[in-house]
Amino acid sequence: MPIIRYPATEISVILETIMTNITSHAIYLNLIVAISAYLVGSIPFGLLISKSKGVDIREHGSKNIGATNVGRIVGKKAGLLTLACDFLKAFIPVILCRYFLAAYQGLELSGLAAGLFAFLGHCFSLYLGFRGGKGVATGAGVILGLCPLTLAAALPFFLAVVRISGYVSLGSVLTAAFAPVVTYFICRDVLITATIGLIGLIILIRHQDNISRLMKGEEKSWRKKD
Repeated sequence: MPIIRYPATEISVILETIMTNITSHAIYLNLIVAISAYLVGSIPFGLLISKSKGVDIREHGSKNIGATNVGRIVGKKAGLLTLACDFLKAFIPVILCRYFLAAYQGLELSGLAAGLFAFLGHCFSLYLGFRGGKGVATGAGVILGLCPLTLAAALPFFLAVVRISGYVSLGSVLTAAFAPVVTYFICRDVLITATIGLIGLIILIRHQDNISRLMKGEEKSWRKKD
């Protein structure tokens, strides 16, 4: 079968036409990105993984679908798998948008939109009646996609707090407050800082019960088995 060769000028015209079509439909593509990221983020991996082991995680422990509760109730392997899935469902959409769409006019913020809506999907899942997890792992996935150096600074901070205090929840809330500050000085990008700040604020709000228990000395430590 003969190989069809196009002149360089024709290839340029084809590429220019594709780029024009993409930018002219940017508003619809941004909407598709946001909806798709939200639907992916809404997948309750913690619930699916726990149910595969015969457990409805919503009826045990803290009743949260996140990795910490899954790990405590179902086992470490299930917890780690939940952590990885919740992390990747935000990280992958952000990376795909930043590397394949953000270069086009009108789609510069598609990575931010993907990350934010994947995070919102996890916290307010369509499949669970707009209930969901607390967003720590999913938020970390967003941060790695938007500003990797922030995660490089935030992760050791989180691990240190958890190690010293014995409370995952304390590590989560302090890191949620710490990450936007680090992002401001490292990334020097107002929109990325604002996005990570909003994610941190939502994480803090969703940890209100944990904060209350911490203040009363009633929070469960990872060092203790109930």
